[in-house]
Parts: sequence; structure tokens; C-alpha cells
Amino acid sequence: MLPEAPTAGTIAVGVVSDTHMPRFGRRLPAALRDGLAAARVELILHLGDLTSLEVVALFEEIAPFDAVAGNNDGDEIRERFGRSKVRDVGGVRIGMVHGDGQRGTTLKRALQTFSADSVDALLFGHSHIPYCEPHGPTWLLNPGSPTDKRRQPSYSYGVLAISDGRVTPRLFFYDDRRT
Repeated sequence: MLPEAPTAGTIAVGVVSDTHMPRFGRRLPAALRDGLAAARVELILHLGDLTSLEVVALFEEIAPFDAVAGNNDGDEIRERFGRSKVRDVGGVRIGMVHGDGQRGTTLKRALQTFSADSVDALLFGHSHIPYCEPHGPTWLLNPGSPTDKRRQPSYSYGVLAISDGRVTPRLFFYDDRRT
């Protein structure tokens, strides 16, 4: 199922993680490209494990791009994007982190990263397990992976709809990784 185009006054933000490219291909899956285009995303946020800066240009063909580095990303990616950050989009504070580390679950590590920050949405990756749930006033979103589903039944990505200072996240799934 493809996302719907946003309503007037709504900003659509694509959310991806764990592309691990070029290991899992040199082009984005058609279902991902078509879904981000259908959603008319104005920004794409990547939550780490790009593994190559080649990925940036692929996403920039669709919309402006920002990212954080993951545990499989090298120095060049870490230096360009950092390990965590907060973005303000349409009056919504978005925390971004990969979520890797030594202690606790990926979810707990992501929450700890922003425990001192007030964010409206906390985006994280690492586990390749899609997750979309509120945690108090904060939405937590792990988009899974659009290229490496591991033990998940489908590939996945997310879209944030931002309107009037509020964020509504949604996950999208597909079964065919072909480009």
C-alpha cells in the first residue's frame, strides 16, 4: 500500500534506516522510491547504517536528506552526520539516533539518548524491527529496513505527517526489494 499525498499545510517526512548499501543493492527498491514519491516527502531522515555515502545521492533524487551514523558507518559518515541530533521540522522537534550500544534494548538506548531533551518524535534504527508507538507525549518510530528485513516478514519505512505542530507517524511495508 502506498502512502497518500499530504493534505494542504502538512509536511511529509520520509524515515528510513539500515539500508546497508551497496551490500543490499546499488539502487533503492522501487517500492520505497514509489512510496516516498506518493507521500510527496519534503525531507528524508536516515537513522544510520547507510554504510556508504553513495546512499545520500540516491535519496537526494527524491527529497533533501539528513542522517545520523550507525554502528556500521565509517568515519566519513560519522563526521558528516554525527551520531545523534535533534531536527526542528514544522514546529516539531525530532530526535534522531541509530540506537546501538552496550546496555539495554535498542528502544531503551534511544530513549536514554534524549532523556534530557524534549522531543515530539524519537526516531531510531539498528534492530531492523519496525516500531511505532507513543511513549507519553512522544512518538517512537523505528522504520525497520527497506533493504534488509532480517527475520521480519516485510521490508519497511516510515512517513511522518507534520501539521499544526503535531506529528503523526505511520509505517509502510512491502515484500519485493527489486529496484
